[in-house]
Amino acid sequence: MTTATVDDDLTITFAALADPTRRAILARLAAGDATVGQLAEPFALTQQAISKHLKVLERAGLISRGKTAQSRPCRLEPGKLNTVAGWIDRHRQVWHDRYDRLDAHLSTLPSDQREHPR
Repeated sequence: MTTATVDDDLTITFAALADPTRRAILARLAAGDATVGQLAEPFALTQQAISKHLKVLERAGLISRGKTAQSRPCRLEPGKLNTVAGWIDRHRQVWHDRYDRLDAHLSTLPSDQREHPR
């Protein structure tokens, strides 16, 4: 997978996660599979609106839909969340390293320069 593909996947995933309704749906699915009707219950939204949110989540690879009899239960796909968490962790580490270097540099400055920068 190329860097551009990973970035495109991250863009799609972060866009899906940007909506609070979709995050709430993911939180509900973390407790177990659910149908569209079950996912729509806590929201003041139609099943059609919930279905649109589910399509966004499915396109991002965050959920999958099964086919059992006449229902299509939704299931959380944690692999994509792991990819996002890994990306965040790598960038968090970069910033921690930068702050550590800044702290080290600041500690080498005379105390009067630290208190009264120009």
